[in-house]
Amino acid sequence: MTNTPQARLKNTRLKNLGEVEQLVMDYLWTHGPSSSEACREALAPSRPMKDSTIRTVLRRLEEKGYLTHETEGRTFVYRASDARQNVAVRAVKSIIDRFCGGSAEQLVLGMVDNAVLNGKQLERLARKIAEKQIPESKFAENNFSEKTTAEKNITEKKEAKS
Repeated sequence: MTNTPQARLKNTRLKNLGEVEQLVMDYLWTHGPSSSEACREALAPSRPMKDSTIRTVLRRLEEKGYLTHETEGRTFVYRASDARQNVAVRAVKSIIDRFCGGSAEQLVLGMVDNAVLNGKQLERLARKIAEKQIPESKFAENNFSEKTTAEKNITEKKEAKS
């Protein structure tokens, strides 16, 4: 029996994760559904916890919408409400909305300015974006040789820095 719908995580603004909550989520994303005891034992070498502590952490993660649980006998088996990548995308979207006025371009430019992304990475991203926008068959048919807007912006940014 499941008590928290997956839609809850998708429709709400993500609440930040504490250090221990992040460790638990990393474990569940990597290992899949687990009981509180399995989580506690797996995390014990790096972060020893009492049984009551891990149960509290799991309950809070469920309240925040990161987890759901099913009951198997008398044991709660916890699972992530959504894939790690989907949660990361929503977290970045929240950052873009809060700090960049909703502009992903401003975020990427800030990452370039602060050397988080280099030219090679940006070119690879620009190619992926171009491939997503133009299906492969059309890409070949059109002899697509003109730089995409993203590639132009990257080139202009590089030239401006030199």
